[in-house]
Amino acid sequence: MRINRLAAATALVSVLTLTATACGGGSTSGGGDNSSPKTLTYWASNQGTSLEHDKQVLEPELRKFEAQTGIKVKLEVVPWSDLLNRILAATASGQGPDVLNIGNTWSASLQATGALLPFDDATFGKIGGKDRFVPSTIASAGAAGKAPAAVPLYSMAYGLYYNKKLFEAAGISKPPATWDELVTDGQKLTKDGKYGLAIEGGNVSENVHHAFAFGKQHGADWFDAAGKPAFATPEAVAAIKQYVDFIAKDKIAAPGNAEYAANQSVTDFASGKAAMLMWQAAGASLKSHGMNPDDYAVAPIPLPAGASGGKATSSMVAGINLAVFKNSKNTEGALQFVKFMTGNEEQIQLNKTYGSIPPVKDAQADPAFATPELKTLSNVLATSAAPLPQVANESQFETLVGTAVKNLLAAAAAGKPVTEDSVKAELTKAQQQMPAG
Repeated sequence: MRINRLAAATALVSVLTLTATACGGGSTSGGGDNSSPKTLTYWASNQGTSLEHDKQVLEPELRKFEAQTGIKVKLEVVPWSDLLNRILAATASGQGPDVLNIGNTWSASLQATGALLPFDDATFGKIGGKDRFVPSTIASAGAAGKAPAAVPLYSMAYGLYYNKKLFEAAGISKPPATWDELVTDGQKLTKDGKYGLAIEGGNVSENVHHAFAFGKQHGADWFDAAGKPAFATPEAVAAIKQYVDFIAKDKIAAPGNAEYAANQSVTDFASGKAAMLMWQAAGASLKSHGMNPDDYAVAPIPLPAGASGGKATSSMVAGINLAVFKNSKNTEGALQFVKFMTGNEEQIQLNKTYGSIPPVKDAQADPAFATPELKTLSNVLATSAAPLPQVANESQFETLVGTAVKNLLAAAAAGKPVTEDSVKAELTKAQQQMPAG
């Protein structure tokens, strides 16, 4: 469930200067008369193999909700390429759907528009309480110290996927737990046209997710205590150089990986061209590429030797949140729908279908989430995952830092030296492009 934010992030710069509360009117752009207490509009994100697949998954559940409450839900599945722009237009006009899915890393940025209903304690009480959710997923629902702008719906975390047969053939008995071990193993596995690790260097979102986690491991926070960008710190430089060195210095990832942007790294792993892959819940994708689940295993992303506290972060908190548009004329009905979608039954059904992890703790107890892969990722989510910076300019951070990493990987692939100075220069340029405020 990866999200392409690159085209939309630029629009967010100007939209965040607007206030949705300045615009009157009800939420009518969702398609239909949602002023009726018996009708809601819902913008769902594309979680399945196609928009049509999502409709097939969701429509029976929406009919179930209607049977329970008498409230009809008008569904629109919005592709990721359009979703953020659609949301931004709705926040600027004050006219949007009643309920909508958002990428969880957008939460603070959209919270800053004032367009989403805050989930304070009273509001959480209407959907069954905050304590039902895994704490790390709530931490990725809005800025610290403020009521969350949304609630978690589908959760994900990164893990290290490794090919058991290739490991055995190389005489490697266990997955690497530290980065030194990963590089050593990766170099043993890099031979005969195959590589130790596949990365997605042309994918801006992938780049920034790893930049964030590697940064946490080095002690980089990316923003200072006042919320100002701090991209070019020694800690951030060290983190990015470590990642780029997979191609530049360690040579355990193929130079061509610098151009990968459309899940090609998953294809390389599934086909045996790479022995390791850092990915979010890849099982369904690997199966679709013909890889047998018995041929791979999943471990947490490695850490620096002796890492503890915040430096023991192995993943960003990934996933999808569910929000209510503040201008909805049917807030109570919208909250009933949120309660339904985050109830145990729906959490099990939907996350099982999409191969994601329920952010609701009780739902994780279902046997569907007891596979070795999902048990590992659930543990990562609960113990070693951290939310991306919950600041208003988070989307710009993603685009600019992710692009800086992309540029550095391209340089490495072209055989150009990647030094601390060149990494610092790219991160400084990214910081200079961040909007003021």
